[in-house]
Amino acid sequence: MRNDNTLSPEERKKLAHGLARVLADSFKLYQKTHGFHWNIEGQNFRELHLLLEEQYRDIWEAVDVIAERIRALGHYVPATPADFAELSAIADERGVPSAQDMLSQLIGDNETVVRTMRDIRPLIEDAGDTATGSMLDDRLEAHEKAIWMLRSTLRDGGAGASSVLETLK
Repeated sequence: MRNDNTLSPEERKKLAHGLARVLADSFKLYQKTHGFHWNIEGQNFRELHLLLEEQYRDIWEAVDVIAERIRALGHYVPATPADFAELSAIADERGVPSAQDMLSQLIGDNETVVRTMRDIRPLIEDAGDTATGSMLDDRLEAHEKAIWMLRSTLRDGGAGASSVLETLK
């Protein structure tokens, strides 16, 4: 890690491209989460509707922060559906799956965003870009919490554990 507190034009370009991938994944996750919020049905409708609203609102705020970081690095922000389709690893959902399938997809899609963030972490570390690193740490925490919430929602609550310590071994 460098100590001169400057990023070269090439580092800024690589970081901006990596963040563009995170932005595209995040934006597509936002769209899917919001769409599922509108269309979810079932026994736990109200709880699921509110959970998805909480998650899409968080992601919506995050896409602006990510985009502004790309601009701070001196690059333009991809903003079209075509750009996002090219940059994102998240698949669109054109149907209306069951509530369980919606949550399963959102778990996988949040995991995709996390993988994309972890893919660019070495670039951030090598450049010594603490601002981008801090922003991604916050987002990583948010996505891991979303994954936990979604997984816990899918569980039937029956398994439990006779010893919490046994589950950690």
